[in-house]
Amino acid sequence: MPAVSSVLVPYASYLRVYEPLAAFPEPERSHWARYAQRDRTPTAQDELRRSLADLLPTPPVPVPVHESGDAFVTEVDGVVCVCPWRTRLRGWLALEELGDVLPLPLLDAVLPPVVRGQAAADYERWRDLNPDARPWIRTAVWQVPVRWFTLFSDAERLYEAAGDGAAVMRYRTEMVQARRRLARALRTLRETVDDGPLIDGLVDIGRWLEEFHPRSLVELDYGGLVHVLSGARLAGDRSAADVAAGIAALREGDGAGAGEAYGRLTERWKAIRDMQFAN
Repeated sequence: MPAVSSVLVPYASYLRVYEPLAAFPEPERSHWARYAQRDRTPTAQDELRRSLADLLPTPPVPVPVHESGDAFVTEVDGVVCVCPWRTRLRGWLALEELGDVLPLPLLDAVLPPVVRGQAAADYERWRDLNPDARPWIRTAVWQVPVRWFTLFSDAERLYEAAGDGAAVMRYRTEMVQARRRLARALRTLRETVDDGPLIDGLVDIGRWLEEFHPRSLVELDYGGLVHVLSGARLAGDRSAADVAAGIAALREGDGAGAGEAYGRLTERWKAIRDMQFAN
């Protein structure tokens, strides 16, 4: 089934939370402390390769049999923070959303109903035993959801042009800043626009962030999108600034300014989503 990988591994972006070691109970805290001392910890590319390996068997394995013991690791001001992969949980969550990405006939061809049904049953049993589980990583396909940008400022943007490796485009901020910006944006939107998907999405993200340690870091990574965007597009992408400008305009009653900022965003991300069907 040679087309499986091209179908099931779309270009994705990621919203991650890195928690300090103090946030984890024992024995997990000790595990991550030892893990962080390794000479080399896996990268996002390593995670992608491992997920691809599960797609090669026939039928493919949509959800790993065992949970990953890996994580992304960073250190800020001497504090080690980790972002567990939790690939099994994320696999189940992604499987639930796959019907919104692929037409049913294609989905049935790639992941037969019996495979999806078994995975759903496994998830239901696991969920009964782990009712409070939540992922440290959220994924979006062929886009960065607008609501994610509300968590960051343009000053927190990092763009590194492609050299010997792939380009890097990400934002990173402290949890307290992310929560403050989200609350401010939500308050402005509720005062100025009708309820809708954007407000609902902000509420959902806010509830998710509340699950984590207040000294965590929040990161938005363009991930695989850097492989389909030119250097010029990445260099000129100031989406967080556009979101901030739009919200500020709404707060000041400047409907025209808000419309201009929203127009820049929708034009930019529509062009990217259209690439999904350009082949």
